[in-house]
Amino acid sequence: MKKKQASHLFKLAAVSTAAVILLSGCAFNPFGKSAANPEEASEEEIAISLLNSKSEVASQLDELASAYKNESGITVNVQTVPSGVDTQALLKGLYLADNLPDIIVCESSGFANWDGLLTDLSSEEWVKDTDSAYKSDEYGVIGFPYTTEAIGLAYNADILEKAGVDPASITGPESFEAALKTIDEQRSSLGLTAVVGYSANLESLYWSTGNHLFGNYLDAGLDRSDTTYIDMLNESKTLDEARFKKFIDYVYIMQQYSDQKLLIDGNYDEQVANFAAGKYAFVTQGSWIGALLNGENAADYASAGNFKIGMIPYTFDEGIDTILTSPPSWWAVPKEGNSEAAKAFLQWCAGDNAQKILVENAGFISPFKSCKYVASDPFAETVSQYLSSGKTSSWHWMDMEEGMAQNVLAPGINSFAKGEIDSGGLYYSLIESIENY
Repeated sequence: MKKKQASHLFKLAAVSTAAVILLSGCAFNPFGKSAANPEEASEEEIAISLLNSKSEVASQLDELASAYKNESGITVNVQTVPSGVDTQALLKGLYLADNLPDIIVCESSGFANWDGLLTDLSSEEWVKDTDSAYKSDEYGVIGFPYTTEAIGLAYNADILEKAGVDPASITGPESFEAALKTIDEQRSSLGLTAVVGYSANLESLYWSTGNHLFGNYLDAGLDRSDTTYIDMLNESKTLDEARFKKFIDYVYIMQQYSDQKLLIDGNYDEQVANFAAGKYAFVTQGSWIGALLNGENAADYASAGNFKIGMIPYTFDEGIDTILTSPPSWWAVPKEGNSEAAKAFLQWCAGDNAQKILVENAGFISPFKSCKYVASDPFAETVSQYLSSGKTSSWHWMDMEEGMAQNVLAPGINSFAKGEIDSGGLYYSLIESIENY
């Protein structure tokens, strides 16, 4: 499909959604074009607009805008999307009303809505300072990363130290199994329920196994641009047999030392709560649970000593030394807006003054290698170290066919956890399911 045709169809497809949004009377105030259009304002009055989808940091982004105003004289109108509002649907409505912000927010799947309509940011200086920019094969760099999240095997550093286990010594499946065994032998004295908090619950944690855990098969240990295994999955409808069996054999080791009450029937809340309370040495969740340790589970975390948290790669093959990282969403610059002023603001956001606000005040984990600030989030230090050292791989699980995780991968991993099939049986059953999906 030609891009002009795609843009035209985008407008037509959005009409019904936009009409609902524009007439719904919701609390969102559209951006006034006079504030964002340099043709309608003097140089001193030039303003740009930014859509923020994270309502929990609305005040911090207002602070960011105020700091930029003080330094540049340019106003940044930050409009925060109310909780529960569909951001992409809202943006479609603003686009049709000719009220699109100068900087919009997109998740990975959302970029398809703006095919050919976003500014190429490839020549911007900040691109050299991060591995987390959103890149399109056809349009170049079209997404600015303002924060990042990570997937790895999180651990309680205090427990590992007491058990005499150096996380740096875990470099492959054999050393991983040896470490789990060492901790398990001291489980009682360490106050542990189990060494690992892992659940393959099909109903409530399919996203954890089918996306995040399986995502390590797709990407762990690879360069961020390496799409070998996601291409095999999507284009050839197959898995690499040798790599997958190493991966699932690693999962089997992990299962043996997991909380058996959690393994099949446990849920996310139990998993995080037990880790926060110091009941597991490891947990199979990503950096996003840091917000819970400082929030809902803060009391348990405090009672467990507010222990230091680390993260190791899923070392299912010897030498794997990367965790998976990606922004949950990106800021993008539409071509039709005040793109030059928007690009200047984003460049400033990658700099020292803005990073201090975004990291220390908003609690973001910076995706920029030069950033010297660390958030108070329990995961911030370890994730920042991986980012600054370039030891990260991408999140290509986001590019899987829709429903693959829930309907194919998670059911297979669940059957494996139940002992209904072995690693070879899982491989062949997944191959068949993938081919027929």
